[in-house]
Amino acid sequence: MVNWFKFSSPKTFYPLAGKLIPWFGVTAALLSFAGIYVGFFLAPTDAQQGEGYRIIFLHVPVSWMSMVIYLAMAFWAAIGLVFNSRLSAMMASALAPTGALFAFLSLWTGALWGKPMWGTWWVWDARLTSELILLFLYIGFIALQSAIDDRRRADKAGAVLALVGVVNVPVIYFSVQWWNTLHQGASVSLTRAPSMAKVMLLGMVIMVFAAWAYSAAAALARVRCIILEREHHADWLREIEGVKR
Repeated sequence: MVNWFKFSSPKTFYPLAGKLIPWFGVTAALLSFAGIYVGFFLAPTDAQQGEGYRIIFLHVPVSWMSMVIYLAMAFWAAIGLVFNSRLSAMMASALAPTGALFAFLSLWTGALWGKPMWGTWWVWDARLTSELILLFLYIGFIALQSAIDDRRRADKAGAVLALVGVVNVPVIYFSVQWWNTLHQGASVSLTRAPSMAKVMLLGMVIMVFAAWAYSAAAALARVRCIILEREHHADWLREIEGVKR
């Protein structure tokens, strides 16, 4: 039986992350090609939105991942805060840039979709506004950690901000149910059948898994850089071939 707790140390996690990155990277590339092919060549034209609806194959996955990554970031930040775990705090820091990228892409692709469908790039809609707040939370997390020289204090301050901001995630998700907004309701729900053709749903699900795989590869690559930065005085780094001191 694998002792997973041994990977909670930067020393043992660093080589593991290096082995996992190519797998997640290749998986992300293959799934992206498959999702684009299904979404743009197999999925039919939407009866109401025409070809413009195809932006969902990018907009929906990045929007979902922007929320999922924030939850993961808050989880690792909380673990790091409670158990004073160095690697957990590093994981939270490693996830933030990818989450910010996805939140930005969500807003940008939403604007591109909104212009032809709603006639405007932006409205102060509950879903859009709460997603914008999510982007600000990511940026605030990154800026706060960068502004504090003491890494321990920076991790704790970032963890508090991440935990406070996690309240915004359910607001984003349920905003279309709690308020009568311009943004359309969820196309996919766990409690009812999907309101789109199966091939559309297939393309979107493939792109969601592609976004998952990309996020994992990006976070693992970034956490390895953070480990090198913070552990550069550690003796165990001398034992790893190819690491420049």
